[in-house]
Amino acid sequence: MTAATHSTLFPQVPDSADAVLEGLDPEQREVATALRGPVCVLAGAGTGKTRAITHRIAYGVRAGILQPSSVLAVTFTNRAAGEMRGRLRQLGAGGVQARTFHSAALRQLQYFWPKAIGGSLPRLVDRKIQLVADAAAACRIRLDRGELRDATAEIEWSKVTQTVPADYALAAAKAGRQAPRDPAEIAQLYAAYEDLKRARSVIDFEDVLLLTVAVLQDRHDVAEQVRAQYQHFVVDEYQDVSPLQQRLLELWLGDRDDLCVVGDASQTIYSFTGATPDHLLDFRGRHPGATVVKLVRDYRSTPQVVHLANGLLAQARGRAADHRLELVSQRPAGPEPVYTEYADEPAEAEGAARRIRELIDSGVPAAEIAVLFRTNSQSETYEQALADAGVPYQLRGAERFFDRPEVRKAGSALRAAARFGGNDSLLDDVVDLPSQVRAVLSGEGWTTQPPAGSGAVRERWESLAALVGLAQDFAAARAGATLSDLVVELDERAGAQHAPTVQGVTLASLHSAKGLEWDVVFLVGVAEGMMPITYAKTDEQIEEERRLLYVGVTRARERLHLSWALARSPGGRPSRRPSRFLKGLRPGSGTAGWRAAAGGAGGVERGVRGGRGGAEAAAPRRTQRTPARCRVCGRTLTDAGEMKLMRCEGCPSDMDEGVYERLREWRAVQAGRSGQPAFCVFTDKTLMAIAESVPEDERELARIPGVGARKLNRYGADVLAICAGQEGVGLDEGD
Repeated sequence: MTAATHSTLFPQVPDSADAVLEGLDPEQREVATALRGPVCVLAGAGTGKTRAITHRIAYGVRAGILQPSSVLAVTFTNRAAGEMRGRLRQLGAGGVQARTFHSAALRQLQYFWPKAIGGSLPRLVDRKIQLVADAAAACRIRLDRGELRDATAEIEWSKVTQTVPADYALAAAKAGRQAPRDPAEIAQLYAAYEDLKRARSVIDFEDVLLLTVAVLQDRHDVAEQVRAQYQHFVVDEYQDVSPLQQRLLELWLGDRDDLCVVGDASQTIYSFTGATPDHLLDFRGRHPGATVVKLVRDYRSTPQVVHLANGLLAQARGRAADHRLELVSQRPAGPEPVYTEYADEPAEAEGAARRIRELIDSGVPAAEIAVLFRTNSQSETYEQALADAGVPYQLRGAERFFDRPEVRKAGSALRAAARFGGNDSLLDDVVDLPSQVRAVLSGEGWTTQPPAGSGAVRERWESLAALVGLAQDFAAARAGATLSDLVVELDERAGAQHAPTVQGVTLASLHSAKGLEWDVVFLVGVAEGMMPITYAKTDEQIEEERRLLYVGVTRARERLHLSWALARSPGGRPSRRPSRFLKGLRPGSGTAGWRAAAGGAGGVERGVRGGRGGAEAAAPRRTQRTPARCRVCGRTLTDAGEMKLMRCEGCPSDMDEGVYERLREWRAVQAGRSGQPAFCVFTDKTLMAIAESVPEDERELARIPGVGARKLNRYGADVLAICAGQEGVGLDEGD
């Protein structure tokens, strides 16, 4: 069985129940045919767990053992639920409900609320942070933006662990949580938040689960109606269930045991939200006769990547580590992971961007490359570095594909063309489906060749190109498919948020990368203080950080790059060290003199700011430079934005407003010409820094962070002319 077996976008619908089982390995087949009683699937990363459980459901449906409407499959993200629905549809098991816990609960709550409570369900708020801010104001508790976010997280944790405000302080202490404020204040804020919701007749997402649990507990007639509807349950990512979700699952089940759970304790990375692997690890204790199947054949990653992943877990401690799965790669050998050390974070970002540019130039699709980091605050540096290198990228968690204006407009155009059919002159003499789609989308801006640049124009083209690619795959899988068939497919995918691949390097936090995979992965910032994160203090917290790195490693199919920086900013003290998790795993790290030995070891490189780095390079020179300091108050600067300005955000600015506005006007013109977003020319912070220092020559301009050699050569003359007061610089129509 090959990796390609797992990645076919439009497989032919199997013609029988037995055909559903074709292509499964022995363990996956065991999962698929275990259709009665409790089943526990322990599935390692890349072992085809989604394939196993969707084929299990489809086999049961096609064999007449399961009724589609009686099956409820639950997971944790809309994307995962959409993928599951899509796979089930392709296997001939349409009609099975595949939802998130919240979506399934909300659907039931909306249906039963008039009967169980009366009236209409209170309005659901999308984001609770404003309500928390209002509650804080009512309590006269002043919270900065970070504290407000953390206080909101504490309220969410309290609710999913079924902790009431009066019990918060004790429960938080027992769980080892570090409250952003005094626990008594958080408890007061939590109580005020609940009062405010009642006063405004609104509920939040946690209330959806709490209220559904309450209705099922209090109204036996409602509970029996739900149990009559759903008789067979499948829970994906079971290591991530919270106590509240487990309670809801128990109420759905009643006294039955037709339950299949799938999970991997070594991928538990959301305990800060209340998730716990205990339910997975205790499953056999609660269900002594359960069928247990282990999936360890890794179809995703090369032996070299799998070896590193296994090595990380071999050093782990704790209950989850005691149940770790030793993965066995099923793929041909690939390159060894590459470890690179840089002088500072900007150098690390530039090094990653340079390597990515080389990979893309060598033929690796941008969509098959990802940069993964520990915190979202690291993103900006890599966005800038990729933009400087002319590399298109997309942020994980940004606007959803089918919500993009150009995709909605393209869908309308395709729908109209399908409705007119042969009466549309645009499609005269165009027979095959892909050609029809290209003809329609050419009117929306699609061209055979991508536009230059990496900005908004390129992003729109990439969206349309993804639709063209989808049409080609669809037509190849379904002979005789029409434009109307494709429109139906697009509508179903939009409903499931099952988006086609968009060309662009993915930037994502390690938490948001869960469930995804790429050919090439750059794990950046793998240093002490970031991995594990500084505030991870307890043994349990440290082990979760190790599991987070494990998840990052197992996202890579073929190539894996791990890097760290010795200092945060240029000139900073080189005091950082590689993550403890890499000790004994990267070449030379098992000996005291690893730095001297690593230069010639396979896969170890030295990155130097401004240079290419390489296995042959010596250890980086650690020239002691003056740390960046605020030019107003003298405080040491650590924030990337403040370092660009060379002052604290709160210190007074001496910016020349006229220069700043002329720079913004000039930047807009440059961005329009190149088809890039404005920040790819210069970020707002860089423009502010220029307007504050008003450089007189290239040397002064080059000192400003964000003005590299490439931008100095391209834009330096214009910027200096604007600073000198020359009018109309770069604003004419010509180049």
